[in-house]
Amino acid sequence: MERPTGVLLDIDGTLVDSNDAHARAWSKALIEAGVKAEFATVRRLIGKGGDKLLPEVSGIDAESNKGKAISQRRGEIFQKEHLPKLKPTPGAKELLARLKQAGLELAVASSSKKDELKGLLKVCGADKFITASTSSDDAENSKPDPDIVHAALEELGHPKGRVILLGDTPYDVEASLKAGVRVVALRCGGWSDADLKGAVRIYDDPADLLVRFDESPFGGST
Repeated sequence: MERPTGVLLDIDGTLVDSNDAHARAWSKALIEAGVKAEFATVRRLIGKGGDKLLPEVSGIDAESNKGKAISQRRGEIFQKEHLPKLKPTPGAKELLARLKQAGLELAVASSSKKDELKGLLKVCGADKFITASTSSDDAENSKPDPDIVHAALEELGHPKGRVILLGDTPYDVEASLKAGVRVVALRCGGWSDADLKGAVRIYDDPADLLVRFDESPFGGST
């Protein structure tokens, strides 16, 4: 395989330790709406778009009035109660700098809403390094459908064979493979190697990848 020229970055769970926070925000919004929502059930679906997560957890159509109200409340809870406390995953900022130093162009391919994504990018410092950014607002269908990956590829302008997506959930892997893009996965989002099957390499977190960078697909190893 050719050495990559571009990288698509997932943010939640990959560069920001936010998966639990998203699950807590969803659980609280659902409970407030009178819907029983076990944290563990919601947590396993983080990484999917909210339009898919909500009906899977509750049976409520995301486009219904109740669905829209729950989604809006979830966003309020996340931004007010969780976002200010979030931290980057270990080595996230240093990895971004190393990717850029290696001459790779970086674009974001996230399932987050655009207004939330802005704050998340600041948490991990990605706002200083990225060439382009796509969110769930830029795609008709959310992860694990490949629309966000396609949108990010178009923004980046690199051939998909020269691009790698860095993610942390099975939904990242599925979306990327459907788009014909290689995936490097991280365990720091809370998923096992079996869950991340299909990734060309799996590392503990950005810090682990950084230590092994020269041997990684980003450094030219296949």
